[in-house]
Amino acid sequence: MASYCLPLGEGACWMLTTTRRLVVRDNQATASEYVAEYIIQRINAFAPTATRPFVLGLPTGSSPQQVYAILVAAFREKRISFKHVITFNMDEYVGLPSAHPQSYHTFMYNHLFSHIDIDPSNVHILDGNAPDLESECAAYEAAIRKAGGIELFLGGIGPDGHVAFNEPGSSLNSRTRVKTLAYDTILANSRFFGDDLGKVPRMALTVGVATVLAAKEVVIIITGAHKALALQKCIEGPVNHMWTLSSLQMHQHALIVVDEDATLELQVKTVKYFKSIEGVAKECGYDQMVPSEIARQNAERAAEEAEMKALLESKGNGTKANGANGGLMVNGTPQRAVTPDIIPDRMSSRISDPPIPEGMMKENGELKMSNMHSRMPVPAY
Repeated sequence: MASYCLPLGEGACWMLTTTRRLVVRDNQATASEYVAEYIIQRINAFAPTATRPFVLGLPTGSSPQQVYAILVAAFREKRISFKHVITFNMDEYVGLPSAHPQSYHTFMYNHLFSHIDIDPSNVHILDGNAPDLESECAAYEAAIRKAGGIELFLGGIGPDGHVAFNEPGSSLNSRTRVKTLAYDTILANSRFFGDDLGKVPRMALTVGVATVLAAKEVVIIITGAHKALALQKCIEGPVNHMWTLSSLQMHQHALIVVDEDATLELQVKTVKYFKSIEGVAKECGYDQMVPSEIARQNAERAAEEAEMKALLESKGNGTKANGANGGLMVNGTPQRAVTPDIIPDRMSSRISDPPIPEGMMKENGELKMSNMHSRMPVPAY
């Protein structure tokens, strides 16, 4: 969902919202710059603190490398701080030591964490060497919930449209779990292992599609002609578990930033449509920027959820009226109002009786009964 801010003076603006955004830039460098600057604005507008941190989901691979380089440069320029940012990475290989040159632990520290002021205790990466992988995945989901949910999830995709390691055919309701990698993914990642397929791990731990969709905002960067078909399936096709990126059609606040090469499979009118949205906004003097209105709504929603939780906890056994919505509380649980049963009737009961003709009523109020022959005229002879 797009948000545009029209400045009205110091600290004031009108917030306008549109549908899910597709932002097209000339090349990978300009697309990466757009994403990085968006994240910087988003964190700064959130103004995180120790008690109210900004929770950021992060990917690995070639797609975010330039984004991370720009974030590091911005930190050195003191335009951004990660002191009160909590991160959750999307995935990690199973069986690969965390110190391995191609592990995602190593990748993240080499490209981002070692160069910024993030607290190491705020960094969360799945452990592909955990003794119980299923318990590791369950604990990861619990840690995300404890942190208050992910505010913004940054991601990239594979040529087959997978998000994280949610390969084609993954459940759109999936959560963090152990995943077997598709051959196409193994082949694509072999470039990081000296093009030796035998060295590429066959399994990984990954957040699920539903884990990504649960984030308050999702930002995806897609570059290169080899990902054009996946983008086309996401933007112009239906929601399909064979292209897990298409699940973003169900997200309220999704931003997809691409370069021109990635749009090669899209219809020309589709590209023009999304470019026109941005163009019209600029003509009107709007600046495509951080959705502060979204942040306000999220805060209000969190407050409402906390109030409801406190209300439920304060309710004991028994039934009480719920003043907030007029419903009932039974044993601390809100109950839906019961619609009374409809009593069926016959059509005849809804039809009024016809008026009784004159002369048909006796003095005592009874109807005069007659035989049919008495109502027939007497023939003349």
